Amino acid sequence: MSERAVYSVSELTARIKAQLETGFPAVWVQGEISNLRTPGSGHAYFTLKDETAQLRAVLFRGRGRRVRFEPEDGMQVLAFGGLDVYAARGEYQLVVELLEPKGVGALQYAFEQLKRRLEAEGLFDRARKRPLPVYPRVIGIVTSPTGAAIRDMLNIIGRRFGDLHILIVPVRVQGDEAPGEIVAALAALSEVAALDVVIVGRGGGSIEDLWAFNDERVARAIVACRVPVISAVGHETDFTIADFVADLRAPTPSGAAELVVREKLAVIEGLVELHARLRGAMATQLARWNERVIGLARRRVLTEPGRALRDSNRRLDEARGALHAAVRAHHRLLLHRVELKTNALSSQHPLARISHGAAVLAQLRGRLAASATHRATHSRHRLAAAVGRLQSLSPLAVLGRGYSLTRRVPSGEVVRGAVGLRVGDAIEVLLGEGALGARVTDVKERDDRHQV
Repeated sequence: MSERAVYSVSELTARIKAQLETGFPAVWVQGEISNLRTPGSGHAYFTLKDETAQLRAVLFRGRGRRVRFEPEDGMQVLAFGGLDVYAARGEYQLVVELLEPKGVGALQYAFEQLKRRLEAEGLFDRARKRPLPVYPRVIGIVTSPTGAAIRDMLNIIGRRFGDLHILIVPVRVQGDEAPGEIVAALAALSEVAALDVVIVGRGGGSIEDLWAFNDERVARAIVACRVPVISAVGHETDFTIADFVADLRAPTPSGAAELVVREKLAVIEGLVELHARLRGAMATQLARWNERVIGLARRRVLTEPGRALRDSNRRLDEARGALHAAVRAHHRLLLHRVELKTNALSSQHPLARISHGAAVLAQLRGRLAASATHRATHSRHRLAAAVGRLQSLSPLAVLGRGYSLTRRVPSGEVVRGAVGLRVGDAIEVLLGEGALGARVTDVKERDDRHQV
């Protein structure tokens, strides 16, 4: 064991860390961002990977503030930094100093990211944009006090309409401090009650020079401004986030001055034209009123005022007569209704109802007696007819006509034929009056002489 070189974990990790930091003090690494995490500390932890390998990386908050765009999972980037070993986990990682999107500039990528996000929030919608005042009295300008843009705007405004009030808030228009100064200037101008419109702008330059107007804070300050804002940044081919969120974009600062201020001569000519149109309209209206007055003066109500009174008196008399007739008709209707009610009330008097009930009772008694007599007579006739039919069907009536009825003795069974009788059987012969006892002396089953 004394001949072996034995390191502790900490010693070995420290030696590896020294070798990595010495061998790879600064490298550019290309890869795809994955597993991006940004905890509350503000540091960004992610993995750079390609088809066959991956490398852990960290972008500390201080360096991250210099990255213009927002890193995202799946983004292909170029990362510059040095290798380091995280001893607590025994992992090596890349400490990123610079981060750029692959294939496009970092500023351009940051511009596109912010543009998409603000557009999704609706800050570019035309319905949100406010119209410019037609005749502004107080104009606010946020720009550099030393640039050519302010001189151009003041010259154009003075030439077109020199009597306007202009509030200039000087700010830096490029650099890290510029966005904060522009936001503060817009907030200060919003406090001016008489302010009508604001111009925010600067002259042309590179994308780096114009970057202050691509800042999210500036964009939201323009949206929050109390009055309409004109963005006049760079040349006509330059576009910034401020151009998209402003109420109106001017191609240049000079164009902004021309948009916000009309020429005084054109305004005066417009006023002269409006004055002439007003005089013509008033003359036409006066002529119409004069014709109406003449027409009214010719009406009979003014030329013969007594006639209108006579017509009114006549209509009053007719109305009075109609009213009296209506009152009399209504009085007759009321009397008729009273009479009907009186008759109805009299019919409901107890004595009248008793008398009516007695009459109805007598009538019903008579109808009941007549009905009973009729039904008794009808019943007697039906009884007599039934007796007659009964007598005609009685066997006694048949016997009374000379026929007889023979029965067996002693069963009393009626003899209907010779079949079943024998000589010497006792029989009883019933006649119309009385009966005969007899015995059978001869039996003949059939005697054709007695057939009809």
